[in-house]
Amino acid sequence: MFLTCKENLFFNHATLMADKKRAIADRRHFLQSSVLGAAGVGLAVSSSSSVAVAKTDEATIKPEVTNEVDVLVVGGGTAGTIAAIQAGRAGAKTLLVERNFQLGGATTTGGVAFPGLFDAWGKQVIAGIGWELVKESVELDGGKLPDFAKVPRSHWMNQVHVNQFVYAILAEEKCRDADVEIAYYEFPEAVVKTDAGWQVDCIGFGTRRRVKCKQIIDCTGGAEVVGMLGFERLREEERQPGSYLFQLGSSHDPASKQLHRLYVHGADSTNSRTATLANLTGRQSILAKVRKDKKRLMHLQPETGFRESYRIKGETLITVQDYTSGKLFDDAVSHAFYPVDLHTKTGVRPKPLKRGTVPSIPLGALVPKGSRNLIVAGRCVSSDRLANSGLRVQASCMGMGQAAAAAATLAVQGNTTPSEVPLAKIHGLLKKHGAIIPGKA
Repeated sequence: MFLTCKENLFFNHATLMADKKRAIADRRHFLQSSVLGAAGVGLAVSSSSSVAVAKTDEATIKPEVTNEVDVLVVGGGTAGTIAAIQAGRAGAKTLLVERNFQLGGATTTGGVAFPGLFDAWGKQVIAGIGWELVKESVELDGGKLPDFAKVPRSHWMNQVHVNQFVYAILAEEKCRDADVEIAYYEFPEAVVKTDAGWQVDCIGFGTRRRVKCKQIIDCTGGAEVVGMLGFERLREEERQPGSYLFQLGSSHDPASKQLHRLYVHGADSTNSRTATLANLTGRQSILAKVRKDKKRLMHLQPETGFRESYRIKGETLITVQDYTSGKLFDDAVSHAFYPVDLHTKTGVRPKPLKRGTVPSIPLGALVPKGSRNLIVAGRCVSSDRLANSGLRVQASCMGMGQAAAAAATLAVQGNTTPSEVPLAKIHGLLKKHGAIIPGKA
Protein backbone atom coordinates (compact mmCIF):
# COMPACT_ATOMS: atom_id res chain seq x y z
CA MET A 1 0.00 0.00 0.00
CA PHE A 2 1.39 3.42 -0.99
CA LEU A 3 0.40 6.69 0.68
CA THR A 4 0.01 9.96 -1.11
CA CYS A 5 2.21 12.86 -0.03
CA LYS A 6 -0.72 14.42 1.81
CA GLU A 7 -1.57 11.13 3.53
CA ASN A 8 2.08 10.59 4.45
CA LEU A 9 2.25 14.02 6.13
CA PHE A 10 -0.94 13.24 8.06
CA PHE A 11 0.43 9.84 9.16
CA ASN A 12 3.72 11.34 10.34
CA HIS A 13 1.88 14.05 12.29
CA ALA A 14 -0.36 11.46 13.96
CA THR A 15 2.66 9.34 14.86
CA LEU A 16 4.44 12.35 16.31
CA MET A 17 1.43 13.27 18.44
CA ALA A 18 1.10 9.70 19.70
CA ASP A 19 4.80 9.65 20.65
CA LYS A 20 4.39 12.94 22.48
CA LYS A 21 1.37 11.61 24.43
CA ARG A 22 3.35 8.50 25.37
CA ALA A 23 6.27 10.66 26.54
CA ILE A 24 3.95 12.75 28.71
CA ALA A 25 2.37 9.60 30.13
CA ASP A 26 5.81 8.09 30.84
CA ARG A 27 6.94 11.27 32.57
CA ARG A 28 3.75 11.36 34.65
CA HIS A 29 4.28 7.71 35.60
CA PHE A 30 7.90 8.46 36.55
CA LEU A 31 6.87 11.33 38.76
CA GLN A 32 4.16 9.28 40.42
CA SER A 33 6.62 6.51 41.21
CA SER A 34 9.32 8.81 42.60
CA VAL A 35 9.72 10.20 46.09
CA LEU A 36 7.43 13.21 46.59
CA GLY A 37 8.44 14.07 50.17
CA ALA A 38 10.81 13.33 53.02
CA ALA A 39 10.03 10.57 55.49
CA GLY A 40 8.73 11.83 58.81
CA VAL A 41 5.72 12.24 61.09
CA GLY A 42 2.31 12.22 59.45
CA LEU A 43 3.31 10.68 56.09
CA ALA A 44 0.87 8.82 53.86
CA VAL A 45 2.61 6.07 51.90
CA SER A 46 0.94 5.63 48.51
CA SER A 47 3.14 2.83 47.16
CA SER A 48 6.39 1.02 47.75
CA SER A 49 8.24 3.61 45.67
CA SER A 50 6.59 6.88 46.61
CA VAL A 51 5.69 8.90 49.66
CA ALA A 52 3.72 12.09 50.18
CA VAL A 53 4.04 14.62 52.98
CA ALA A 54 0.81 15.15 54.91
CA LYS A 55 -1.15 18.14 53.63
CA THR A 56 0.01 21.45 55.07
CA ASP A 57 -2.24 24.20 56.35
CA GLU A 58 -1.85 27.83 57.39
CA ALA A 59 -0.59 26.86 60.84
CA THR A 60 2.17 24.76 59.24
CA ILE A 61 3.54 27.47 56.98
CA LYS A 62 3.17 30.58 59.11
CA PRO A 63 6.59 31.77 60.37
CA GLU A 64 5.70 32.09 64.08
CA VAL A 65 5.15 29.02 66.22
CA THR A 66 4.96 28.47 69.99
CA ASN A 67 5.67 25.31 71.96
CA GLU A 68 4.96 24.70 75.64
CA VAL A 69 6.89 21.65 76.78
CA ASP A 70 8.34 20.07 79.88
CA VAL A 71 11.81 19.42 78.48
CA LEU A 72 13.71 21.13 75.67
CA VAL A 73 16.69 19.21 74.32
CA VAL A 74 19.05 21.39 72.30
CA GLY A 75 21.22 19.36 69.95
CA GLY A 76 20.24 16.04 68.38
CA GLY A 77 23.67 14.45 68.29
CA THR A 78 24.99 11.42 70.14
CA ALA A 79 23.83 12.54 73.59
CA GLY A 80 20.82 14.65 72.61
CA THR A 81 19.06 11.92 70.64
CA ILE A 82 19.20 9.56 73.62
CA ALA A 83 18.22 12.32 76.05
CA ALA A 84 15.11 13.16 74.03
CA ILE A 85 14.00 9.53 73.77
CA GLN A 86 14.50 8.99 77.51
CA ALA A 87 12.56 12.16 78.41
CA GLY A 88 9.71 11.21 76.09
CA ARG A 89 9.52 7.63 77.34
CA ALA A 90 9.46 8.87 80.94
CA GLY A 91 6.37 10.93 80.18
CA ALA A 92 7.82 14.41 79.65
CA LYS A 93 6.46 16.50 76.81
CA THR A 94 9.68 16.91 74.84
CA LEU A 95 10.94 19.06 71.98
CA LEU A 96 14.28 18.29 70.29
CA VAL A 97 15.88 21.19 68.39
CA GLU A 98 18.70 20.31 65.98
CA ARG A 99 20.49 22.78 63.69
CA ASN A 100 21.34 20.09 61.17
CA PHE A 101 19.20 17.86 58.94
CA GLN A 102 19.36 14.55 60.82
CA LEU A 103 19.93 12.98 64.22
CA GLY A 104 23.06 11.18 65.38
CA GLY A 105 25.78 13.84 65.28
CA ALA A 106 29.23 12.25 65.19
CA THR A 107 27.79 8.84 64.28
CA THR A 108 25.90 10.10 61.24
CA THR A 109 26.78 13.61 60.09
CA GLY A 110 30.37 13.22 61.27
CA GLY A 111 30.61 9.69 59.88
CA VAL A 112 32.20 8.10 62.96
CA ALA A 113 29.88 5.14 62.50
CA PHE A 114 31.63 2.79 64.94
CA PRO A 115 30.49 3.92 68.40
CA GLY A 116 32.04 2.63 71.59
CA LEU A 117 32.93 1.61 74.06
CA PHE A 118 29.99 -0.16 75.68
CA ASP A 119 32.14 -2.77 77.41
CA ALA A 120 35.14 -3.02 79.72
CA TRP A 121 37.19 -5.99 80.85
CA GLY A 122 34.84 -8.71 79.67
CA LYS A 123 31.46 -7.21 80.55
CA GLN A 124 29.06 -4.57 79.33
CA VAL A 125 29.22 -1.32 81.34
CA ILE A 126 27.01 1.00 79.26
CA ALA A 127 23.58 -0.12 78.03
CA GLY A 128 20.17 1.54 78.08
CA ILE A 129 18.60 3.45 75.19
CA GLY A 130 21.88 4.18 73.42
CA TRP A 131 22.79 0.51 73.27
CA GLU A 132 19.24 -0.34 72.19
CA LEU A 133 19.56 2.03 69.22
CA VAL A 134 23.01 0.75 68.24
CA LYS A 135 22.01 -2.91 68.62
CA GLU A 136 18.82 -2.55 66.58
CA SER A 137 20.67 -0.62 63.87
CA VAL A 138 23.17 -3.46 63.52
CA GLU A 139 20.47 -6.14 63.52
CA LEU A 140 18.31 -4.30 60.97
CA ASP A 141 21.36 -3.96 58.71
CA GLY A 142 22.28 -7.63 59.03
CA GLY A 143 25.50 -6.85 60.88
CA LYS A 144 27.38 -8.53 63.70
CA LEU A 145 27.81 -7.40 67.28
CA PRO A 146 31.08 -7.90 69.21
CA ASP A 147 31.36 -10.46 71.98
CA PHE A 148 31.77 -8.37 75.12
CA ALA A 149 32.77 -11.45 77.13
CA LYS A 150 36.11 -11.40 75.33
CA VAL A 151 38.67 -8.75 76.25
CA PRO A 152 40.11 -7.47 72.94
CA ARG A 153 43.82 -6.88 72.28
CA SER A 154 43.04 -3.26 71.32
CA HIS A 155 40.11 -1.11 72.41
CA TRP A 156 38.86 -0.37 68.89
CA MET A 157 38.15 -4.05 68.25
CA ASN A 158 34.96 -3.80 70.33
CA GLN A 159 33.68 -0.62 68.74
CA VAL A 160 30.45 -1.39 66.93
CA HIS A 161 30.20 -0.79 63.19
CA VAL A 162 26.77 0.63 62.30
CA ASN A 163 25.15 1.74 59.07
CA GLN A 164 24.99 5.49 59.63
CA PHE A 165 21.95 5.87 57.37
CA VAL A 166 19.93 3.19 59.17
CA TYR A 167 20.99 4.63 62.52
CA ALA A 168 19.73 8.12 61.64
CA ILE A 169 16.25 7.09 60.52
CA LEU A 170 15.85 4.52 63.28
CA ALA A 171 16.65 7.30 65.79
CA GLU A 172 13.84 9.38 64.28
CA GLU A 173 11.44 6.48 64.60
CA LYS A 174 12.31 6.03 68.27
CA CYS A 175 11.75 9.74 68.88
CA ARG A 176 8.38 9.53 67.16
CA ASP A 177 7.39 6.49 69.22
CA ALA A 178 8.30 8.42 72.38
CA ASP A 179 6.15 11.40 71.24
CA VAL A 180 9.21 13.61 70.87
CA GLU A 181 8.74 16.52 68.48
CA ILE A 182 11.77 17.19 66.27
CA ALA A 183 12.60 20.65 64.89
CA TYR A 184 15.42 20.49 62.31
CA TYR A 185 17.30 23.51 60.92
CA GLU A 186 16.68 25.52 64.10
CA PHE A 187 18.78 26.80 66.97
CA PRO A 188 18.26 29.09 69.98
CA GLU A 189 19.09 32.77 69.58
CA ALA A 190 17.87 33.93 73.00
CA VAL A 191 17.24 32.23 76.35
CA VAL A 192 15.43 34.01 79.19
CA LYS A 193 14.69 32.71 82.68
CA THR A 194 11.00 32.73 83.68
CA ASP A 195 9.07 31.87 86.84
CA ALA A 196 8.10 28.53 85.29
CA GLY A 197 11.51 27.73 83.81
CA TRP A 198 12.73 29.12 80.50
CA GLN A 199 11.64 30.99 77.40
CA VAL A 200 13.80 30.03 74.45
CA ASP A 201 13.53 31.79 71.08
CA CYS A 202 14.76 29.63 68.22
CA ILE A 203 15.33 30.66 64.63
CA GLY A 204 15.28 28.63 61.43
CA PHE A 205 14.72 29.55 57.81
CA GLY A 206 11.11 30.67 57.55
CA THR A 207 10.50 29.82 61.20
CA ARG A 208 10.57 31.76 64.46
CA ARG A 209 9.83 29.41 67.34
CA ARG A 210 9.19 30.43 70.94
CA VAL A 211 9.61 27.56 73.40
CA LYS A 212 8.33 27.75 76.96
CA CYS A 213 9.87 24.91 78.93
CA LYS A 214 10.58 23.81 82.48
CA GLN A 215 13.97 22.17 81.91
CA ILE A 216 16.72 22.52 79.28
CA ILE A 217 19.16 19.77 78.38
CA ASP A 218 22.11 21.30 76.51
CA CYS A 219 23.57 18.66 74.19
CA THR A 220 25.21 21.06 71.74
CA GLY A 221 28.73 19.69 72.12
CA GLY A 222 30.10 23.09 73.06
CA ALA A 223 27.58 23.90 75.81
CA GLU A 224 26.26 26.75 73.71
CA VAL A 225 23.08 27.34 75.70
CA VAL A 226 25.17 27.37 78.87
CA GLY A 227 27.39 30.01 77.26
CA MET A 228 24.39 32.10 76.17
CA LEU A 229 23.24 32.18 79.79
CA GLY A 230 26.64 33.42 80.99
CA PHE A 231 27.72 30.38 82.98
CA GLU A 232 31.43 29.62 82.97
CA ARG A 233 32.87 27.36 80.29
CA LEU A 234 36.36 25.92 79.86
CA ARG A 235 38.52 25.72 76.76
CA GLU A 236 42.23 25.63 75.95
CA GLU A 237 43.90 27.78 73.30
CA GLU A 238 44.89 24.66 71.37
CA ARG A 239 42.22 22.22 70.22
CA GLN A 240 42.41 18.70 68.91
CA PRO A 241 42.14 18.49 65.11
CA GLY A 242 38.81 17.69 63.55
CA SER A 243 38.42 14.85 61.06
CA TYR A 244 36.80 14.99 57.62
CA LEU A 245 35.81 11.49 56.49
CA PHE A 246 35.69 10.41 52.85
CA GLN A 247 36.39 7.49 50.54
CA LEU A 248 38.58 7.45 47.42
CA GLY A 249 38.80 4.73 44.80
CA SER A 250 36.71 1.86 46.12
CA SER A 251 33.03 2.18 46.98
CA HIS A 252 32.02 2.59 50.59
CA ASP A 253 30.06 -0.26 52.11
CA PRO A 254 28.37 1.12 55.26
CA ALA A 255 29.15 -0.66 58.54
CA SER A 256 31.99 -2.66 56.98
CA LYS A 257 35.09 -0.56 57.54
CA GLN A 258 36.25 2.90 58.50
CA LEU A 259 36.35 5.71 55.99
CA HIS A 260 39.49 7.57 54.97
CA ARG A 261 40.29 10.36 57.42
CA LEU A 262 41.69 13.84 56.88
CA TYR A 263 42.87 15.78 59.93
CA VAL A 264 41.62 19.37 59.83
CA HIS A 265 43.99 21.20 62.17
CA GLY A 266 42.55 24.22 63.92
CA ALA A 267 38.97 23.06 63.30
CA ASP A 268 36.73 25.14 65.53
CA SER A 269 32.98 24.66 66.07
CA THR A 270 32.51 27.88 68.06
CA ASN A 271 30.17 29.48 65.52
CA SER A 272 28.90 29.27 61.95
CA ARG A 273 31.92 31.15 60.60
CA THR A 274 34.55 28.93 62.22
CA ALA A 275 32.64 25.77 61.26
CA THR A 276 32.34 27.01 57.67
CA LEU A 277 36.10 27.62 57.53
CA ALA A 278 36.81 24.09 58.79
CA ASN A 279 34.49 22.55 56.20
CA LEU A 280 35.85 24.61 53.28
CA THR A 281 39.43 23.82 54.31
CA GLY A 282 38.72 20.10 54.57
CA ARG A 283 36.85 19.84 51.27
CA GLN A 284 39.50 21.79 49.37
CA SER A 285 42.17 19.44 50.66
CA ILE A 286 40.11 16.39 49.65
CA LEU A 287 39.61 17.87 46.18
CA ALA A 288 43.36 18.34 45.85
CA LYS A 289 43.84 14.69 46.84
CA VAL A 290 41.33 13.58 44.18
CA ARG A 291 43.34 15.44 41.54
CA LYS A 292 46.68 14.18 42.80
CA ASP A 293 45.73 10.53 43.26
CA LYS A 294 43.52 10.45 40.14
CA LYS A 295 40.93 8.37 41.99
CA ARG A 296 37.17 8.77 42.10
CA LEU A 297 35.62 10.35 45.16
CA MET A 298 33.16 7.65 46.22
CA HIS A 299 31.91 9.06 49.53
CA LEU A 300 32.05 12.37 51.39
CA GLN A 301 30.54 13.18 54.78
CA PRO A 302 28.52 16.42 54.98
CA GLU A 303 30.89 18.14 57.38
CA THR A 304 33.97 17.99 59.59
CA GLY A 305 33.72 16.03 62.80
CA PHE A 306 34.85 18.14 65.76
CA ARG A 307 36.56 16.52 68.75
CA GLU A 308 36.90 19.38 71.16
CA SER A 309 35.27 22.69 72.00
CA TYR A 310 33.89 24.23 75.19
CA ARG A 311 33.26 22.27 78.37
CA ILE A 312 31.16 23.43 81.29
CA LYS A 313 32.48 24.24 84.72
CA GLY A 314 30.15 22.04 86.70
CA GLU A 315 29.35 21.39 90.30
CA THR A 316 31.93 18.61 89.95
CA LEU A 317 34.95 18.58 87.63
CA ILE A 318 36.28 15.19 86.52
CA THR A 319 40.08 15.20 86.51
CA VAL A 320 42.31 12.86 84.57
CA GLN A 321 43.29 11.32 87.92
CA ASP A 322 39.61 10.65 88.65
CA TYR A 323 39.24 9.13 85.19
CA THR A 324 42.34 6.93 85.08
CA SER A 325 41.86 5.70 88.66
CA GLY A 326 38.25 4.70 87.99
CA LYS A 327 36.91 6.84 90.83
CA LEU A 328 33.38 5.89 91.79
CA PHE A 329 31.65 9.19 92.52
CA ASP A 330 28.97 9.28 95.22
CA ASP A 331 26.48 10.68 92.67
CA ALA A 332 27.61 8.50 89.74
CA VAL A 333 24.91 8.07 87.10
CA SER A 334 26.78 6.34 84.27
CA HIS A 335 30.03 4.68 83.32
CA ALA A 336 32.62 5.74 80.80
CA PHE A 337 35.33 3.65 79.17
CA TYR A 338 37.96 4.61 76.63
CA PRO A 339 41.70 5.26 76.62
CA VAL A 340 42.98 8.78 77.25
CA ASP A 341 42.86 9.76 73.59
CA LEU A 342 44.32 13.19 72.84
CA HIS A 343 44.83 13.87 69.12
CA THR A 344 47.63 16.26 68.12
CA LYS A 345 49.34 17.49 64.96
CA THR A 346 51.48 14.35 64.97
CA GLY A 347 48.57 11.94 65.43
CA VAL A 348 47.32 10.08 68.48
CA ARG A 349 48.77 7.56 70.91
CA PRO A 350 45.95 6.27 73.09
CA LYS A 351 46.85 5.57 76.70
CA PRO A 352 44.82 2.53 77.78
CA LEU A 353 43.34 2.38 81.27
CA LYS A 354 44.82 -0.09 83.73
CA ARG A 355 43.15 -3.47 83.79
CA GLY A 356 39.96 -3.45 85.85
CA THR A 357 39.60 0.34 85.76
CA VAL A 358 36.14 1.63 84.79
CA PRO A 359 35.56 5.40 85.23
CA SER A 360 32.23 6.83 86.36
CA ILE A 361 30.38 10.05 85.55
CA PRO A 362 28.80 12.03 88.41
CA LEU A 363 25.57 13.96 88.12
CA GLY A 364 27.45 17.04 89.33
CA ALA A 365 29.60 17.03 86.19
CA LEU A 366 26.44 17.50 84.11
CA VAL A 367 25.15 20.51 86.06
CA PRO A 368 26.64 23.96 85.30
CA LYS A 369 27.91 25.47 88.54
CA GLY A 370 25.29 27.69 90.16
CA SER A 371 22.53 26.84 87.67
CA ARG A 372 18.97 25.63 88.12
CA ASN A 373 16.66 23.84 85.66
CA LEU A 374 19.61 23.32 83.33
CA ILE A 375 21.72 20.23 82.66
CA VAL A 376 24.13 19.12 79.93
CA ALA A 377 25.23 15.88 78.32
CA GLY A 378 27.95 14.91 75.88
CA ARG A 379 31.49 16.07 75.31
CA CYS A 380 30.82 19.38 77.12
CA VAL A 381 30.80 17.44 80.43
CA SER A 382 32.69 19.20 83.23
CA SER A 383 36.21 17.76 83.01
CA ASP A 384 39.82 18.66 82.42
CA ARG A 385 41.22 18.28 78.93
CA LEU A 386 42.86 14.87 79.33
CA ALA A 387 39.85 13.36 81.09
CA ASN A 388 37.62 14.79 78.38
CA SER A 389 39.66 13.07 75.66
CA GLY A 390 38.35 9.76 77.01
CA LEU A 391 34.90 10.93 78.14
CA ARG A 392 33.91 12.46 74.78
CA VAL A 393 33.31 9.19 72.91
CA GLN A 394 29.88 8.03 71.79
CA ALA A 395 28.91 5.30 74.27
CA SER A 396 29.82 7.50 77.23
CA CYS A 397 27.89 10.43 75.72
CA MET A 398 24.84 8.21 75.23
CA GLY A 399 24.98 7.24 78.90
CA MET A 400 25.24 10.89 79.89
CA GLY A 401 22.30 11.81 77.67
CA GLN A 402 20.06 9.21 79.26
CA ALA A 403 21.13 10.21 82.79
CA ALA A 404 20.62 13.92 82.14
CA ALA A 405 17.14 13.28 80.76
CA ALA A 406 16.20 11.11 83.73
CA ALA A 407 17.24 13.88 86.12
CA ALA A 408 15.48 16.60 84.10
CA THR A 409 12.24 14.63 83.76
CA LEU A 410 12.12 13.81 87.45
CA ALA A 411 12.83 17.49 88.21
CA VAL A 412 9.74 18.42 86.16
CA GLN A 413 7.64 15.89 88.05
CA GLY A 414 8.94 17.07 91.43
CA ASN A 415 8.88 20.78 90.58
CA THR A 416 12.59 21.06 91.42
CA THR A 417 15.99 21.24 89.70
CA PRO A 418 18.02 18.22 88.46
CA SER A 419 20.71 18.40 91.16
CA GLU A 420 18.06 18.22 93.89
CA VAL A 421 16.30 15.11 92.61
CA PRO A 422 17.01 12.19 94.99
CA LEU A 423 19.72 10.03 93.45
CA ALA A 424 17.75 6.86 94.17
CA LYS A 425 14.93 8.12 91.95
CA ILE A 426 17.34 8.86 89.09
CA HIS A 427 18.91 5.41 89.43
CA GLY A 428 15.46 3.80 89.55
CA LEU A 429 14.29 5.50 86.35
CA LEU A 430 17.54 4.71 84.54
CA LYS A 431 17.40 1.07 85.59
CA LYS A 432 13.79 0.85 84.41
CA HIS A 433 14.97 1.91 80.96
CA GLY A 434 17.85 -0.55 80.78
CA ALA A 435 20.80 1.54 81.95
CA ILE A 436 23.66 0.14 84.02
CA ILE A 437 24.22 2.02 87.29
CA PRO A 438 27.83 2.37 88.54
CA GLY A 439 28.43 0.53 91.81
CA LYS A 440 25.08 -1.27 91.67
CA ALA A 441 24.99 -5.03 91.12
